[in-house]
Amino acid sequence: MSDWLFGMMAPPMARAFLFVLDSFGIGGAADAERYGDAGANTFGHIAQACAEGRADREGLRSGPLAVPNMISLGLAGAAQTATGLTVDVDTPLLGASFHGAAQEVSSGKDTPSGHWEIAGLPVRFDWGYFPDTVPTFPAELTGAIIREGNVPGILGDCHAPGTEIIERFGEEHIRTGKPICYTSVDSVLQIAAHETHFGLERLYELCLTVRRLVDRLKIGRVIARPFVGETSATFQRTHNRRDYAVPPPEPTLLDRLTERGSKVIAVGKIGDIFAHRGIAEVRKAGGNMAMFDKALSAMDDAGEGDLVFANFVEFDTEFGHRRDVAGYAGALEAFDRRLPEALSRIKPGDLLILTADHGNDPTWRGTDHTRERVPVIGIGPGVKGGDIGLRPTFADIGETVADHLGLAPGRHGTSFLATIGGHAGTA
Repeated sequence: MSDWLFGMMAPPMARAFLFVLDSFGIGGAADAERYGDAGANTFGHIAQACAEGRADREGLRSGPLAVPNMISLGLAGAAQTATGLTVDVDTPLLGASFHGAAQEVSSGKDTPSGHWEIAGLPVRFDWGYFPDTVPTFPAELTGAIIREGNVPGILGDCHAPGTEIIERFGEEHIRTGKPICYTSVDSVLQIAAHETHFGLERLYELCLTVRRLVDRLKIGRVIARPFVGETSATFQRTHNRRDYAVPPPEPTLLDRLTERGSKVIAVGKIGDIFAHRGIAEVRKAGGNMAMFDKALSAMDDAGEGDLVFANFVEFDTEFGHRRDVAGYAGALEAFDRRLPEALSRIKPGDLLILTADHGNDPTWRGTDHTRERVPVIGIGPGVKGGDIGLRPTFADIGETVADHLGLAPGRHGTSFLATIGGHAGTA
């Protein structure tokens, strides 16, 4: 191992870093057909499009997909585990790196289910969803939102992409004061409102009210979607989004670490996904690269027994849902170029895992998430590395982190440290 990679002069300490590339699936889900996603493969189809020149964009990227640092951690091997297809690469694997894939067992293919399962808690119940009709919300719910939210009415009341519905109803929203309420195929109710004309804090308060109203419907998230601008041509969503999620029904890895006295630093929307439970600090920023800066500073600040849990959301929101293949490829390449900055911070006793919460194949029909297996790749001094195979649940990721940080085993999942010759930390 090189000193630059693992900081060999540093004293051993057990820390863990869990990076979620939101929606970066690698295909092959055993139950994909049930979700209408048989054949979906976010990584595979992006790589294919790049190889065929269909993901070139002037000023952004061109040629084959270039993610050598993730390849060096075993991304190609993870993809082969997921689908059985061989990915030809020339980049050698880093020593102490490990790779494999994981199959989701939770119901649905949404953000909370994926993240909760990663944190050791599969979702065994079915979320509630709104029908793809107009209106989409039950009249009783709409009436309660208007009455208890103290608003003159609502706009939208349908399934729609966020940017499109703001363009359609934004000017009327400013004129009338009615919030824009919409949903998608996810278990979600989203509320868009202007940051100044409606008020950011007022939007947050309205979302809290609606969160309470939709609890009985088992809706996973209520999302505040603030925007600025004065006309349909200038409207732009801001990074003051806030998710109001149902609290996990059982303790997660985050709760277990917090109870033990360790610190969990949440980067991006992790805090919102877990209803801010089991989290010591929340660090947010706009965009993947700004989020990477936050993740690096969190790595610098993490101490013995701590976890840095980061979500890089733009892969999903900006490129997956918008079916932007070139944009997604460019975002992967930008992330990969910065990965050495994270690797340079890895010290003896550390464990870094890169994974995803679901797929969002930008070549697939519609604009929904796609049911896929996810990569589980990473590195850690003190492990032999190698192939961890196909993990039967995302919960194996959380249990591996728990094992590494010296926690007792949880109820779901199995650590793969023994597979790669690792051992529990001393935290």
